[in-house]
Amino acid sequence: MTGTAITSDQVDARRRKVLFRAWHRGMREMDLLLGSYVDARIVNWSEADLATFEALMDVPDQTLFGWIVGRMPIDEEHDTAVYRDFLRFHSGTEIAKGLYDL
Repeated sequence: MTGTAITSDQVDARRRKVLFRAWHRGMREMDLLLGSYVDARIVNWSEADLATFEALMDVPDQTLFGWIVGRMPIDEEHDTAVYRDFLRFHSGTEIAKGLYDL
């Protein structure tokens, strides 16, 4: 997967911006993890869920990656239902299995 599967007519401008940011993080591993998750969830997110995810995307890639692979504990403010759903979404996937081997 190289980019979003969501078309621009499916979401509003704010969600389009989140989609773009999720697929263009700068670190390819994060693009794949965040982008695929957002594609699967964004259409059904509430405004509160969207705001929670936007805050998570403000975290630098290396920090977020460290949380995901368990190299460092997640900050309490970001340990949210959206973050835990993100982890469950990727648990057992080939992407997640490869990350834990790093």
